[in-house]
Order: sequence, then C-alpha cells, then structure tokens
Amino acid sequence: MLGLMAGLGIGTAAAGPAFALGECLPMPSETAGPFPANGTRTRGGLAYNALDQAGVIRSDMRTSFGGMTSVAEGVPLEMDLELVSAGADCTPLAGYAIYLWHCDAIGRYSMYDMDDNYLRAVGVAGADGKVSFTTVFPGCYPGRWPHVHFEVFETPLAAVSGAKPVLTSQWAFTEEHSQDVYSADDLYAQSANNLSRLSMRRDSIFRDNNDAQMELQTMQTSGSPKAGYTGQIRIPIKV
Repeated sequence: MLGLMAGLGIGTAAAGPAFALGECLPMPSETAGPFPANGTRTRGGLAYNALDQAGVIRSDMRTSFGGMTSVAEGVPLEMDLELVSAGADCTPLAGYAIYLWHCDAIGRYSMYDMDDNYLRAVGVAGADGKVSFTTVFPGCYPGRWPHVHFEVFETPLAAVSGAKPVLTSQWAFTEEHSQDVYSADDLYAQSANNLSRLSMRRDSIFRDNNDAQMELQTMQTSGSPKAGYTGQIRIPIKV
C-alpha cells in the first residue's frame, strides 16, 4: 500500500478549480458496466482487477502501469474533480479515493479489449476535496454517450483492498465538445459516426435521470482539439 501511494502527496491540498457554492444534490448512482476491472466481474473466466496492481494510484491515466508500457493516444484532457458531501454544506471529503476508468479514442476498454491497463487510475482527494487527472478525451462507441465510469471509496486503502464503494456512477461530456474532438482527430472517426446516432436523452444509462441530475452528471469542459481540454465536475456523495 505504501508503494502504491508513494510520491503522490496524499493528504495535502492541491491546486484545483473554483466550484460554485450552493446546495449539493447527490450524484445519482449508476451501473459500473461490464468493464470495471475491480475484481467483481469475470470475463472469459478471468476476474480482472486493476486495483490490486502497484501504480494504480496516480494522476496520469494515459500510461499503462504495473509492468505494462502502452500509452493511450488522443486529445489531451485535464480533469479537475471535487468530492463533497451531499447537502447544504457541500463539505469537502478529504482523503476519499476515486477510481476512474473509460474507453480510449477507438472505444476500447483496457484489460478487456487489449492486454494493457491504461485509462484506469485511483486518485485521493486533498483537504479541499479536490483531485485531478490527466487523460485523453474518451471515444464514443455504439449505444453509449461519451462518458467516464467511477467509484468512490472512503479511503485509498478501501479502494485497493476490495471494499465496497460508497458511490458507483458515471459522468457524461457535452455534445458540442464531443463533436469538436471527434471531427478534428482521425483517431475518433468512428466516434463521430456513433455520436451522430445518439443523444444523452436516449443513452441507456443517463436517460432515466431528470434535468438537474443530467446537468450534475455532465463535465463542463473548455479548450480545443488542438490545445486540449480542461474539465471540471463536482461529485456530491451521501455520507
């Protein structure tokens, strides 16, 4: 465990985005989907688990870890998250851990579609509840709106030791910036076609939520395909 956490400055506040104040509605829970690689689901007789591999606690999701060397290609995306308690006070959840995973630019999930483990990482919130990741803009595969999966745990030890998460959910990306990315980079050519057949309202996961919940589950991004994007999202959790 010490090896996983070494060098990350866990427990210290890190610079992050300024989020608007106000009552924090709880983030809706969603399915982890078929590719969590958290040891809970088997595929082909194997129980894939990225969380028990050295190096999973990190901020740069683009590289593989634990002896693997492949790197995910795509439009750069810097993500700033804020973990807070749901309710009127929006109290920062210092020390909570969040496990993220998402598909690559082609729509593939590591550890399932190929023998790599990139685009999977655990981060730990500082005293201000904030945690950041560097990744690539995810692709759009048939039937799903562009999204990121995540699980939140009370501690980093809970995250890497098989404990039950306090929240499992997903967030989406805006149609505008998804279209911009997919039309500008050849890696995302199939994603452009897939996105044109979808809407967040028709997505099999997000469609059950109301307008306020959908807004809560949409990462706000800025930037360009050439310069890369930055994204911010607040994740209120019932504790």
